[in-house]
Amino acid sequence: MDVNITFLGGAGTVTGSKYLVRHNDHSMLVDCGLFQGYKQLRLRNWQPLPITPHQVDAVVLTHAHLDHSGYLPLLARDGYAKAIHCTPGTRDLCAILLPDSGHLQEEDAAFLNRHQLSEHAPALPLYTRLDALHCMKQFRTHAFHKAFEPIPGWRVTFTPAGHILGAASVLLEVGGRRILFSGDLGRPDDLVMNPPEAPPQADTVLVESTYGDRQHPQENILQELAPALQRLAQRGGVAVVPVFAVGRAQMVLHAINLLKKQGVIARSLPIFLDSPMAVSTTGLFTHHAGEHRLTAHEADALSHCATMVQTTDESKALARRHGPMVILSASGMATGGRVLHHLALYAGDHRNMVIITGYQAPGTRGARIASGEKTIRIHGQDIEVRAEVVQLTSASAHADANQTLAWLRSMGHAPDQVYVVHGEMGATDMLRQRIKYELRWRAAVPEHGSTLTA
Repeated sequence: MDVNITFLGGAGTVTGSKYLVRHNDHSMLVDCGLFQGYKQLRLRNWQPLPITPHQVDAVVLTHAHLDHSGYLPLLARDGYAKAIHCTPGTRDLCAILLPDSGHLQEEDAAFLNRHQLSEHAPALPLYTRLDALHCMKQFRTHAFHKAFEPIPGWRVTFTPAGHILGAASVLLEVGGRRILFSGDLGRPDDLVMNPPEAPPQADTVLVESTYGDRQHPQENILQELAPALQRLAQRGGVAVVPVFAVGRAQMVLHAINLLKKQGVIARSLPIFLDSPMAVSTTGLFTHHAGEHRLTAHEADALSHCATMVQTTDESKALARRHGPMVILSASGMATGGRVLHHLALYAGDHRNMVIITGYQAPGTRGARIASGEKTIRIHGQDIEVRAEVVQLTSASAHADANQTLAWLRSMGHAPDQVYVVHGEMGATDMLRQRIKYELRWRAAVPEHGSTLTA
């Protein structure tokens, strides 16, 4: 019997990655992510999968970001009782990310109910913090390069993908086929993370295409960030920096620390990391030293180069301070979390600044701010955006199109088929064309819900 892949997410969009692999009477999910961004995408989170959780025999994660792991608590609550396989770094990050995701969903539902803002009565969270804590008991970790069998006869090997702590590409060997899932590929020139490892040989490749239609600029994050923070300090403003708590927050902290050391910006410029999740993640860099470029001293410095804001009261107290100061806060696309309160407070003043640090999925507040919209809606209120908006183009944790092609090319022999996934349609189709015409490999863009042969 053929090996088939059903694309339940990450097809035609950059979110919701879920790839269901079936062979004989067994099924395995590679990634189990949440849809984010446009409402019509987010509504997919509430729709049942075409397979019941009881029929899934194993789950394998490429990494911990919620668009790859955030559906797990729901899958487990609805009946999935088997193992969730990942690297140690991914397990450690999921232990932070998933309970926080459940907590935020509970908070959002409670807010909507309190203010009668939902069309549902009552509004319910997709899952709770307790659901997330329960599913963590199902995690099983495996080292890079050490093969394991999540299902008897199905062999899986993790190889480092850069991107964030624990991120892996997944090689699945089943039914005489070698299927490679790239996961999210990091950059070879990342400021913090190690470069992705060259891919193993495979028959079928699923490759991400987040930046499939563009190249990263030549300048680095230090060159982009320095003048912005210098302008901010001169006018005594407040910079609100929406950051992904995992990866981006630590990169920006490290960049600011380097700029202060170099004397480019004043050491006295106050920096605040207002995200308990980001604070916890920052501490993990000392425990996963082999996966990033930071020295032990630099990894330790991440936790001391900013004031770590944990409690709600500490977060609210920031509103009583005057600029200049820099507030890093989650979420990175301004879809929820404490950053919304800071945006509501500071976005209306021209002396202030909003610094966008990475990819913004279409439909998110971050994308609207980055595109220059002058009004954004936060907690039912329209907030004017008068602050200077700075979009860092060099802070991405994803490989660009040229880097992705170079990664594929290092495979050596052409696979039978490449499926281009995890990107918006323009980026995905551009990368498909480049794979077809520059590498002369077979490449296709799968549709959401389609089933194709591996």
